[in-house]
Amino acid sequence: MTTLRAFLTSLRPRQWTKNLLLFAGIVFTQRWDDPRLVVNAVGAFLVFCALSGVVYIINDIVDRDSDREHPKKRHRPIASGEISPSLAGWGAAVLLVLALGAAWLITFPFFVSAAIYVLLITAYSLHLKHLALLDVLVLALGFVVRALAGIEALRVPEYPPVVITPYFVMTTLFLALFLAVAKRRNELVLLGDGAAGHRRVLDQYSTSFLDQMLTIATAGVIFSYAAWATLGDFAIVDETYTMAFTMPFVLYGVFRYLWLVYHRDEGGAPEVVLLTDRPMQVTILLWTATTVALLAISR
Repeated sequence: MTTLRAFLTSLRPRQWTKNLLLFAGIVFTQRWDDPRLVVNAVGAFLVFCALSGVVYIINDIVDRDSDREHPKKRHRPIASGEISPSLAGWGAAVLLVLALGAAWLITFPFFVSAAIYVLLITAYSLHLKHLALLDVLVLALGFVVRALAGIEALRVPEYPPVVITPYFVMTTLFLALFLAVAKRRNELVLLGDGAAGHRRVLDQYSTSFLDQMLTIATAGVIFSYAAWATLGDFAIVDETYTMAFTMPFVLYGVFRYLWLVYHRDEGGAPEVVLLTDRPMQVTILLWTATTVALLAISR
């Protein structure tokens, strides 16, 4: 039971909140009243929870030595020796086969998206995370693949085709880039002079440079979302841009996250912020409720 608990912990269930992005497809296509597509969406979410857990284990096996130098990551099961790398690796391999098999049963396009996600994030864990700029861009692309996979899970032949707008892709990309850069900044501040010993790529960054990247990513999030909310396929209802009414929640959420990054030195773990910061939770809840209500009105 101790080994099983260590394996499940290595899957990082707290990180699975990131996979909620897969529900964006069924929400914004307004097909939540179709039981088959709801099952596909839930299945896609569960598949990506498993796949993300697999790549986390791969990452922890590769980084187990450097994780032991980190004040928090040294407590992870593989780094602490609670579970052996070989046993964790075999468990991840079995889970990978099961998850990809389930992905195949959902839709073939979703299976392709799932496979691309595994290959992309595995390449990140093995090499790309050591390359400055590429490291944060690949992390951001991982979120884009998640979002697109949620849409591909709805691509059933006998149903009308799902349209993917560039505004949706750009908003997802900039938001993910915003979170990735904030994460790098937090690591650099938290670890100080020992940052490069934990993550080699941090030696190629400085807080001033990351601050500039964060400024650009922030602007990208706001402007791409504004374009999505006012020019996206779902935006115009009775010739009024109703989705623009969700902008205050987005602005507050972005600024709140920046406040946490700069005033509390947080941002290293977005899932922790989501699960612990009450103002952020309320903001996300209000944005979700408002968005669903506006989309329901537009049907």
